Amino acid sequence: MASSPFPRASGSADASVRPAFPDDAAEIARIQVVTWRTAYRSLLPTSVLDDWDADAATASWRAAITRPPTPAHGVLVALEKNTVVGFAAYGPAELVGDERPDPAGPTSELTTLLVEPRWGRRGHGSRLLAAVADLAEAGGAARLQVWVPEADEVSAGFYESAGWAPDGWARTLDTGDVPLREVRWHALIGTTEGTA
Repeated sequence: MASSPFPRASGSADASVRPAFPDDAAEIARIQVVTWRTAYRSLLPTSVLDDWDADAATASWRAAITRPPTPAHGVLVALEKNTVVGFAAYGPAELVGDERPDPAGPTSELTTLLVEPRWGRRGHGSRLLAAVADLAEAGGAARLQVWVPEADEVSAGFYESAGWAPDGWARTLDTGDVPLREVRWHALIGTTEGTA
Protein backbone atom coordinates (compact mmCIF):
# COMPACT_ATOMS: atom_id res chain seq x y z
CA MET A 1 0.00 0.00 0.00
CA ALA A 2 1.32 3.45 -0.92
CA SER A 3 1.74 6.10 1.72
CA SER A 4 -1.30 8.23 2.40
CA PRO A 5 -1.96 11.85 3.40
CA PHE A 6 -3.94 10.56 6.37
CA PRO A 7 -2.48 9.73 9.77
CA ARG A 8 -2.90 5.99 10.26
CA ALA A 9 -5.57 4.78 12.61
CA SER A 10 -4.08 3.92 15.93
CA GLY A 11 -5.17 2.93 19.33
CA SER A 12 -3.67 2.64 22.75
CA ALA A 13 -4.95 1.63 26.13
CA ASP A 14 -6.45 5.11 26.44
CA ALA A 15 -7.57 6.02 22.89
CA SER A 16 -8.97 3.96 20.04
CA VAL A 17 -11.49 3.81 17.18
CA ARG A 18 -13.95 0.99 16.53
CA PRO A 19 -17.16 0.37 14.57
CA ALA A 20 -20.22 1.76 16.35
CA PHE A 21 -22.52 -0.66 18.17
CA PRO A 22 -26.30 -0.18 18.40
CA ASP A 23 -25.93 0.68 22.10
CA ASP A 24 -23.71 3.65 21.09
CA ALA A 25 -26.58 5.41 19.29
CA ALA A 26 -27.78 7.48 22.27
CA GLU A 27 -24.26 8.66 23.05
CA ILE A 28 -23.64 9.53 19.38
CA ALA A 29 -26.85 11.61 19.34
CA ARG A 30 -25.82 13.34 22.58
CA ILE A 31 -22.35 14.16 21.22
CA GLN A 32 -23.92 15.47 18.02
CA VAL A 33 -26.21 17.95 19.77
CA VAL A 34 -23.58 19.05 22.30
CA THR A 35 -21.06 19.67 19.53
CA TRP A 36 -23.57 21.43 17.27
CA ARG A 37 -24.71 23.66 20.16
CA THR A 38 -21.09 24.54 20.92
CA ALA A 39 -19.59 24.86 17.44
CA TYR A 40 -22.55 25.73 15.20
CA ARG A 41 -24.75 27.95 17.38
CA SER A 42 -24.27 30.83 14.91
CA LEU A 43 -24.71 28.65 11.81
CA LEU A 44 -27.73 26.44 12.49
CA PRO A 45 -31.30 27.58 13.17
CA THR A 46 -32.14 27.97 16.84
CA SER A 47 -35.06 25.58 16.41
CA VAL A 48 -32.74 22.77 15.28
CA LEU A 49 -30.55 23.20 18.33
CA ASP A 50 -33.13 24.02 21.00
CA ASP A 51 -35.89 21.65 19.88
CA TRP A 52 -33.57 18.65 19.57
CA ASP A 53 -35.46 15.35 19.65
CA ALA A 54 -33.00 13.02 21.39
CA ASP A 55 -35.20 9.94 20.86
CA ALA A 56 -35.54 10.56 17.12
CA ALA A 57 -31.80 11.24 16.75
CA THR A 58 -30.96 8.07 18.69
CA ALA A 59 -33.32 6.03 16.50
CA SER A 60 -31.78 7.52 13.36
CA TRP A 61 -28.23 6.69 14.49
CA ARG A 62 -29.27 3.18 15.58
CA ALA A 63 -30.70 2.60 12.08
CA ALA A 64 -27.51 3.91 10.46
CA ILE A 65 -25.51 1.44 12.56
CA THR A 66 -27.76 -1.61 12.24
CA ARG A 67 -29.25 -1.10 8.76
CA PRO A 68 -26.81 0.97 6.66
CA PRO A 69 -28.12 1.79 3.15
CA THR A 70 -25.20 -0.08 1.53
CA PRO A 71 -22.21 -2.12 2.72
CA ALA A 72 -20.05 0.94 1.93
CA HIS A 73 -21.80 3.01 4.64
CA GLY A 74 -20.59 2.93 8.21
CA VAL A 75 -20.35 4.63 11.58
CA LEU A 76 -17.23 4.63 13.75
CA VAL A 77 -16.72 5.85 17.30
CA ALA A 78 -13.66 7.26 19.03
CA LEU A 79 -13.02 6.07 22.56
CA GLU A 80 -11.07 7.48 25.48
CA LYS A 81 -10.67 4.38 27.63
CA ASN A 82 -14.27 3.07 27.49
CA THR A 83 -15.98 6.43 26.92
CA VAL A 84 -17.35 7.32 23.48
CA VAL A 85 -15.97 10.82 22.79
CA GLY A 86 -16.59 11.27 19.07
CA PHE A 87 -17.87 9.62 15.93
CA ALA A 88 -17.67 9.62 12.15
CA ALA A 89 -20.12 8.46 9.49
CA TYR A 90 -19.23 7.75 5.88
CA GLY A 91 -20.60 6.30 2.66
CA PRO A 92 -20.40 6.50 -1.13
CA ALA A 93 -20.35 10.07 -2.46
CA GLU A 94 -23.09 11.43 -4.68
CA LEU A 95 -22.16 13.45 -7.74
CA VAL A 96 -23.31 17.07 -7.80
CA GLY A 97 -24.35 19.23 -10.72
CA ASP A 98 -22.57 18.26 -13.93
CA GLU A 99 -19.75 16.54 -12.03
CA ARG A 100 -18.36 13.40 -13.63
CA PRO A 101 -17.02 10.34 -11.76
CA ASP A 102 -13.36 10.60 -10.76
CA PRO A 103 -11.30 8.63 -13.31
CA ALA A 104 -8.95 7.51 -10.51
CA GLY A 105 -11.77 5.55 -8.88
CA PRO A 106 -14.81 5.87 -6.61
CA THR A 107 -15.15 8.61 -4.02
CA SER A 108 -16.25 8.05 -0.43
CA GLU A 109 -17.85 10.84 1.56
CA LEU A 110 -17.28 11.63 5.20
CA THR A 111 -20.81 12.71 6.09
CA THR A 112 -19.91 13.79 9.61
CA LEU A 113 -16.96 13.75 11.97
CA LEU A 114 -17.55 15.21 15.43
CA VAL A 115 -15.60 15.05 18.68
CA GLU A 116 -17.24 16.36 21.82
CA PRO A 117 -15.48 19.68 22.57
CA ARG A 118 -14.29 18.67 26.04
CA TRP A 119 -12.38 15.76 24.44
CA GLY A 120 -10.82 17.87 21.68
CA ARG A 121 -7.12 18.23 20.94
CA ARG A 122 -6.33 14.64 21.94
CA GLY A 123 -6.05 13.12 18.46
CA HIS A 124 -9.53 11.59 18.35
CA GLY A 125 -10.50 13.45 15.16
CA SER A 126 -7.29 12.37 13.43
CA ARG A 127 -7.81 8.75 14.46
CA LEU A 128 -11.39 8.81 13.15
CA LEU A 129 -10.27 10.40 9.87
CA ALA A 130 -7.50 7.82 9.44
CA ALA A 131 -9.86 4.94 10.14
CA VAL A 132 -12.39 6.21 7.59
CA ALA A 133 -9.59 6.61 5.02
CA ASP A 134 -8.38 3.06 5.67
CA LEU A 135 -11.90 1.62 5.28
CA ALA A 136 -12.62 3.68 2.16
CA GLU A 137 -9.35 2.61 0.56
CA ALA A 138 -10.00 -1.04 1.46
CA GLY A 139 -13.39 -0.67 -0.23
CA GLY A 140 -11.77 0.58 -3.45
CA ALA A 141 -12.21 4.34 -3.05
CA ALA A 142 -9.55 6.59 -4.54
CA ARG A 143 -10.72 9.81 -2.94
CA LEU A 144 -12.47 11.12 0.17
CA GLN A 145 -14.58 14.24 0.40
CA VAL A 146 -16.47 16.17 3.05
CA TRP A 147 -18.79 19.21 3.04
CA VAL A 148 -17.72 21.88 5.54
CA PRO A 149 -19.73 25.00 6.44
CA GLU A 150 -17.91 27.91 4.82
CA ALA A 151 -17.80 29.79 8.14
CA ASP A 152 -16.38 26.78 10.05
CA GLU A 153 -12.72 27.77 10.21
CA VAL A 154 -11.91 25.18 12.88
CA SER A 155 -12.99 22.22 10.73
CA ALA A 156 -11.37 23.73 7.63
CA GLY A 157 -8.09 24.06 9.56
CA PHE A 158 -8.36 20.45 10.73
CA TYR A 159 -8.83 19.10 7.20
CA GLU A 160 -6.12 21.37 5.80
CA SER A 161 -3.65 20.12 8.44
CA ALA A 162 -4.49 16.54 7.36
CA GLY A 163 -3.59 17.31 3.74
CA TRP A 164 -7.06 18.08 2.38
CA ALA A 165 -7.98 21.02 0.14
CA PRO A 166 -11.16 22.61 -1.25
CA ASP A 167 -12.01 21.13 -4.65
CA GLY A 168 -13.96 24.07 -6.07
CA TRP A 169 -17.49 22.84 -5.36
CA ALA A 170 -19.88 24.67 -3.02
CA ARG A 171 -23.54 24.29 -2.15
CA THR A 172 -26.15 26.22 -0.19
CA LEU A 173 -28.53 24.38 2.11
CA ASP A 174 -31.96 25.70 3.00
CA THR A 175 -32.05 25.48 6.79
CA GLY A 176 -35.42 27.19 7.15
CA ASP A 177 -33.58 30.21 8.52
CA VAL A 178 -30.40 31.74 7.11
CA PRO A 179 -29.09 29.60 4.19
CA LEU A 180 -26.00 27.55 5.07
CA ARG A 181 -23.20 27.65 2.49
CA GLU A 182 -20.84 24.66 2.46
CA VAL A 183 -17.55 24.10 0.65
CA ARG A 184 -16.40 20.64 -0.38
CA TRP A 185 -12.94 19.50 0.73
CA HIS A 186 -11.19 16.41 -0.60
CA ALA A 187 -8.02 14.32 -0.57
CA LEU A 188 -6.72 11.38 -2.55
CA ILE A 189 -6.28 8.08 -0.76
CA GLY A 190 -3.15 5.96 -1.04
CA THR A 191 -1.02 8.45 -2.96
CA THR A 192 2.50 9.60 -2.31
CA GLU A 193 1.76 13.18 -3.35
CA GLY A 194 -0.47 13.97 -0.38
CA THR A 195 -3.25 16.34 -1.33
CA ALA A 196 -5.29 16.24 -4.49
